[in-house]
Amino acid sequence: MSSELTKRIAFGVVAAPIAVAIVLYGGAPLAALLAVTAALAAWEFFRIARATGLTPLADTGIVIAGLIPLAVHAHFLGLYDPNARHGLGVVSLFVLVSVALLGAAIWARGVQGKPLSAVSTTLFGIVYTGATLSYGYAIRQHEYAFAPSEWKLFGWQIPSGGLLLLLPMFTTWASDIGAYAFGRTFGKHKLIPAVSPGKTVEGAIGGVLASMLVAWAYTNFVLAPSTHLGFTWRPVGVLFFGALISVAAQIGDLAESLLKREAGVKDSSTLLPGHGGILDRFDSLLFVLPISYIVMGWLLTVVP
Repeated sequence: MSSELTKRIAFGVVAAPIAVAIVLYGGAPLAALLAVTAALAAWEFFRIARATGLTPLADTGIVIAGLIPLAVHAHFLGLYDPNARHGLGVVSLFVLVSVALLGAAIWARGVQGKPLSAVSTTLFGIVYTGATLSYGYAIRQHEYAFAPSEWKLFGWQIPSGGLLLLLPMFTTWASDIGAYAFGRTFGKHKLIPAVSPGKTVEGAIGGVLASMLVAWAYTNFVLAPSTHLGFTWRPVGVLFFGALISVAAQIGDLAESLLKREAGVKDSSTLLPGHGGILDRFDSLLFVLPISYIVMGWLLTVVP
């Protein structure tokens, strides 16, 4: 076994249970985890952007990306209400941040510093990292997941929201594993070789099938019995959810590969031993979490 593979396995064995525990607990620890992850992902994104010749306002973008999950946490605590009479809505905040960045670019970049590309890259980096990851907290606080589940862990009753958030996470992991297994076993037809030479059509289909299976099994044997949450139009609803999540996960993976290819880098960074960078590990979830939140708003329901 290579030393790189050993590092990869060792890090996963330690990090995965910690991440699952934080997801189940929720609250400030989850907000802090998402904030740190978003800030590091933004740092990596701006690093990739600079490798292509762009000059983003990286320091400002990293801070804002890290603050977004904390702002969502504050909203659910009742400390910030964008719908209040004197509150600032999400669209208004985005507009204010946009014009503030453009104003800052006057002094920070000037005409020769390509201010248009600098501001555009910074805004996209903020949305791509901080905004997308914050949907994880919103899923954890879904309006239907208001009660503790019927499951206990060391005497602690696991909240329904924690089990709900694990659904898109486990489904994404199933997609990655299924795509890898099917691709190695049956892969013959390249998917998009110009973007990711190793990915195959057979692997993509395997990822979709694995996601559908895990989404169905988790919903029927974990989520519904313990939290009384499920999907409408059973079993079509949950199978649709699984398939859509796999498609989103694979597009997210390809999107990050596209960015790295343009920049000419192999990994987004070396922050995670054996795994590359934050974006290398969470690129799928950046697409999956917003899609999951939207689809859950349409299809999630209370079941007997």
